[in-house]
Amino acid sequence: MKYEDAGVNLNAAEETTRRIKEALAPARHPGVIAGVGAFAGAFDAERLAALEGPVLLASTDGVGTKTLVAARSGRWRGLGADLVNHGIDDLLAAGGWPLFFLDYLAAARLEPAVISEVVAGLAGAAAAANLAVLGGETAEMPGVYREGALDVAGTIVGYAERARLPDPARVRPGDVLVALPSSGLHTNGYSLARRALAELDWEAPREDLGGRSVADALLEPHRSYLPDWRRLERARLLPKTAAHITGGGVYGNLPRVLPAGLGARLLRGSWSEPPIFDLIRRTGGVAEREMFRVFNMGLGMLLVYDPGAAEAALEVLEVSWRAGEVVRGEGVFVEGVDG
Repeated sequence: MKYEDAGVNLNAAEETTRRIKEALAPARHPGVIAGVGAFAGAFDAERLAALEGPVLLASTDGVGTKTLVAARSGRWRGLGADLVNHGIDDLLAAGGWPLFFLDYLAAARLEPAVISEVVAGLAGAAAAANLAVLGGETAEMPGVYREGALDVAGTIVGYAERARLPDPARVRPGDVLVALPSSGLHTNGYSLARRALAELDWEAPREDLGGRSVADALLEPHRSYLPDWRRLERARLLPKTAAHITGGGVYGNLPRVLPAGLGARLLRGSWSEPPIFDLIRRTGGVAEREMFRVFNMGLGMLLVYDPGAAEAALEVLEVSWRAGEVVRGEGVFVEGVDG
């Protein structure tokens, strides 16, 4: 008996590793001491010595059932960018800057061409962010995953100075919520979206999506807010706190960065909502409140500022909106949805 008889192809694993190394070539980083192929990645942390009160931050996440959209359409590259950019945005919201990244890719049967496409997308996003990729894990596990499925996850590590970490205690009633636009669903809500849109033609251009197909809209990569953060950093306009709108939608994520006793009021119509959300709502018969409970609804990141700083930030950012304000109370109230 051979390993292949149990469903694990070592030749495919070797070919996958070779392709991963090739795909990661554009993301070479001077801080990497040991990368793909080592038992553990090693990164030069000398830059942290110059920080005052250095803090390490880490976040792990995946792209969820967006992988099933990629499988249906045969387009995999964007998943790698999703993975990196989601991690970067989590770090930014927590007050950090990215250092290095590790990925986890698993399937019932490894397909080297598919894995290399995902990693190529990952490498492109990492290179754009000057983020080191130290390696990760690629696993073939028949019996754990169903045939054709792919699990895509990753861990990002970043740094910050303790004194510059966001502090919800500084938030006050009347503070302004500045919104940064999402590019679409990002990496959340795909189980509902797939069910709502299951009977549509996913490849045909649609007028209600501006000439794009359903697949195009669903596979739009998660936007990185690192360029926006760099503009704010240069202008010394980093927010008091920030909420990355991921799983749990607007209702679930914004309260995470507000202190007890304070909530938020958002003005529907003050920001632009990608048309894919209206298509999901209409086709699936999804209630407006449920849409805000599941999706980002065009609000990729919400930044909290006092009024004066908010106006300055809106001038610095390329695309942003004044979407609402902090109020006394609990939870999130969306005008036009909650009454």
